[in-house]
Amino acid sequence: MTNSCRGRRCAKWILAVLFFPLSLLGEPLPLKRAVELALAHATGVAIAAADVQQASAGYREMRDAYIPQFTVGAGLGPPSYGFPLTLAGQPPSLFNLNMQSALLNFGMRDYLQAARADITVASLKSKDTRDQLIQDTVLSYAELNKWEQRLARLQDTAVETDKMQAAVADRVKEGVDSELDGTRARLSVARVRLRIAEAQGAADVLREHLSKLTGLRAVDIQTEPDTLPDFPPAPPDASIPAQAAESSPAAKAAVEHARAQYFRAEAEHRALWPTFDLAGQYALLSTFNNFQDYYIPEKECSTSLGTFLCPNGGFRQNNVTIGISIRLPLFNASQRARAQAADADALKASKQAVAARNQASEETLRLERTVAQMQAARDVAELEYEIAQKNLAAVPARMDAGTATLHDLDDARTRASERFIALQDVTFELQRAQLGLLRSTGDLEKWALRAP
Repeated sequence: MTNSCRGRRCAKWILAVLFFPLSLLGEPLPLKRAVELALAHATGVAIAAADVQQASAGYREMRDAYIPQFTVGAGLGPPSYGFPLTLAGQPPSLFNLNMQSALLNFGMRDYLQAARADITVASLKSKDTRDQLIQDTVLSYAELNKWEQRLARLQDTAVETDKMQAAVADRVKEGVDSELDGTRARLSVARVRLRIAEAQGAADVLREHLSKLTGLRAVDIQTEPDTLPDFPPAPPDASIPAQAAESSPAAKAAVEHARAQYFRAEAEHRALWPTFDLAGQYALLSTFNNFQDYYIPEKECSTSLGTFLCPNGGFRQNNVTIGISIRLPLFNASQRARAQAADADALKASKQAVAARNQASEETLRLERTVAQMQAARDVAELEYEIAQKNLAAVPARMDAGTATLHDLDDARTRASERFIALQDVTFELQRAQLGLLRSTGDLEKWALRAP
């Protein structure tokens, strides 16, 4: 079998590898649709939403302590032997109704403020989780688009390099080129195959990742480059890092957490203050528990002597009590220790909030500088690619004039391919930095869900 035949067979094999996976792909998936599916399908967003619901329920639980709570029950049992003792703290009764609610609790008010702050913290963390998911989805989408475009470019390169190898093989057979030239031609084909394998593998991994994010099948995911919105220009205002520290969900969550810890510390200190609760009870007492043997019956209290002996009217089956329960802590060393521990937690949270704000500001400044650097690098890569393309276009004319050879064409094609890959890599790194900057300023979700 000749080298030319092997070259044509390799070209067919490469084309089959390239076009077969693409033929399985479904309709192009717009970026906005991918982000919407990811937000609806991701477990992290659902977990964050559950945290918000849990924080809201915790606040309502403490707030409802001011709403009277009613319980009904009974203390049934056999007739008492001797004095009718209580059952589980209640006198033996056929039916009882208890009511209790907080009336004035200074510590409870601070706990309510802390619970409100916890709701804000959970909401901000949910926002940060959404932004993280959107950033992951957009980055994966943009990177997959890069590899798909590279695969399309490598398809043409594979055909050309295979033709080149076949032509060089014929020239080697005719004695025009040396065996070293033939080896170089085969090396060019091997390099293209390596890049094809690299691009195909990266694209498959990214499709699988997007499949897990969106819930779609990996074979149904194909990017649509035109749906990627244009990135807004970087603002020249030097106060952007400070503004990002104010708008960053992570930094704001740290500030709200510090606020919640401060209220909890205040609540622990005010736990040593007096508390007032409203309480009431109704009980229908039984007549077979010897109450009448130890209390003067109501009918005997009707006499003047009975009125003197039982001013409250004597024993009754129906009894009602309502009043205010007052508790005044006199000495509680363990509560003081808990208050001091809460003060330490509040101080720690405040320092963490300052660190989070500083980190957000520094990260935004770094991203700003990275965007400026990558924009300059992209301009250089575009010019280098333009020069490589012009050199490649000029080689056929030089070959016709006899000033260039087939190997010059191969070298020019290789340099153009390398410059194209470099331009793609720089563009993707610029997109990564721009996405990070959008997330720092809190504009990522609005940008990602904007129709192109």
